Amino acid sequence: MASSTLICDTDPWKELKAHVDDIKKTHLRNLMSDSHRCNSMMVEFDGLFLDYTRQQARQDTMDKLLRLAQAARLKEKIRKMFGGEHINSTENRSVLHVALRAPRDKVICSDGKNVVPEVWKVLDKINEFSEKIRSGSWVGETGKALMDVIAVGIGGSFLGPLFVHTALQTDPEAMACSKGRQLRFLANVDPVDVAKSITGLNPETTLVVVVSKTFTTAETMLNARTLREWISTALGPQAVAKHMVAVSTNLTLVEKFGIDPNNAFAFWDWVGGRYSVCSAVGILPLSLQYGFPLVEKFLKGASSIDQHFYSESFEKNIPVLLGLLSVWNVSFLGYPARAILPYAQALEKFAPHIQQLSMESNGKGVSIDGIPLPFETGEIDFGEPGTNGQHSFYQLIHQGRVIPCDFIGVVKTQQPVYLKGELVSNHDELMSNFFAQPDALAYGKTPEELRSENVAEHLIPHKTFTGNRPSLSLLLPSLNAYNIGQLLAIYEHRIAVQGFIWGINSFDQWGVELGKSLATQVRKQLHASRTEGEPVKGFNHSTTTLITKYLKATSDTPSELPTLLPKI
Repeated sequence: MASSTLICDTDPWKELKAHVDDIKKTHLRNLMSDSHRCNSMMVEFDGLFLDYTRQQARQDTMDKLLRLAQAARLKEKIRKMFGGEHINSTENRSVLHVALRAPRDKVICSDGKNVVPEVWKVLDKINEFSEKIRSGSWVGETGKALMDVIAVGIGGSFLGPLFVHTALQTDPEAMACSKGRQLRFLANVDPVDVAKSITGLNPETTLVVVVSKTFTTAETMLNARTLREWISTALGPQAVAKHMVAVSTNLTLVEKFGIDPNNAFAFWDWVGGRYSVCSAVGILPLSLQYGFPLVEKFLKGASSIDQHFYSESFEKNIPVLLGLLSVWNVSFLGYPARAILPYAQALEKFAPHIQQLSMESNGKGVSIDGIPLPFETGEIDFGEPGTNGQHSFYQLIHQGRVIPCDFIGVVKTQQPVYLKGELVSNHDELMSNFFAQPDALAYGKTPEELRSENVAEHLIPHKTFTGNRPSLSLLLPSLNAYNIGQLLAIYEHRIAVQGFIWGINSFDQWGVELGKSLATQVRKQLHASRTEGEPVKGFNHSTTTLITKYLKATSDTPSELPTLLPKI
């Protein structure tokens, strides 16, 4: 297939299009009765178990999807990514988040240079620094130990690390490692988020980690200046050197800000923000909270999936199978959304991270060669832990729109609870729902079944469930640092597979830039109006009206930063 050929012009794509009508004639009730088919749709790797028997697919569907992968040159694209080629062509960059968790002796090159030693140089520096903070050999301005950390960042510099932190918080090993310590995240420029992040904290015992690749991200830098003011007001300007560190590539601006460049932790252009959890972006704050040895287990979990993704045959390759099934659901069956349903409260921040990872990566309208696509790409991702979601949006999934579901379960809970006299434990109750919901979606309930239960005739239309709603189940052995790393990498690679098949660039995000540039114009106008009294101009009637009303209503708002902050 020539690089300028769209995947939808290939024979395998056309075969799948023709196959849709055939599949739609077959209900999942019938597909699930074929034990040979079901056995072929289960994969096990390193303690993980994937069951995709409840997808609207047969073995011949999977064969056709594998031929599509071949037409899209999926294997070649995966090798190019791992080989450091500039597959992010619009930014002329390698895509090497896999290098962030590679073993020390691995060779992964970008522009002819092995980047793994550079990665480990930063990891070793994080290990050394976090141990200084945790042991108390590095103390704050007044000699007190730094027990509290605020990580300031936004987007990929926030959502991924927050997901991992939330997942680890209730893991017994992680709890023991983090005793007495706090890790908070400040992302939103809303002053309420600033106030929440520092309420109850003492500047004397707080370390701020400013995360910005360029050290120019507007929201992050305003929040960083706000916390610098908080520290300086309480402890004096000289305290910034002991209470603030940076994750950035721009050492000049780091130093200009007042942070010692020696206390800046690097990452690289070949790390995209939403793929940066395993860089200093996530590893520094997580190591400060939990210690580097535990966080290294998280990196090893992600690396195990990297190797599986790179070397396993596609028929048994978990990220590849998940990616192909998503393409099947979106581009052929026409389902635009995906529900991510972890039956583990510790994964409550997983869906928000995947929202960014997926929708920022694959929300594209042109091919990697700039050709407008005649088909939709990407999914609308959303989710909530079970069983909370069952009392929220499952009604729509069962009897409204068809939304493919990812059910994520954990065999061993982080926090076992057993009550005397109860039929099952709390975790068994949770997992009962995990096992039952996919079947409810697949099988549904027929009018005949309802009549056999003597349901009143006028209620039968309301109590009928059509079923035939696709889902897949991913079962993790536990939810420790290693398994959390595995889960992250599975979804990272799944999303890349989708982009590779669709022929788009999953590693740029130009759609984010337009809003930023427009916000800059508004910011200048607000400043000019407040300081010089300039009228609002240069915007359409609607925006002019809104800005003018806002300026009038907030003309008496204090502008001094300290007034926004809780008293120390």
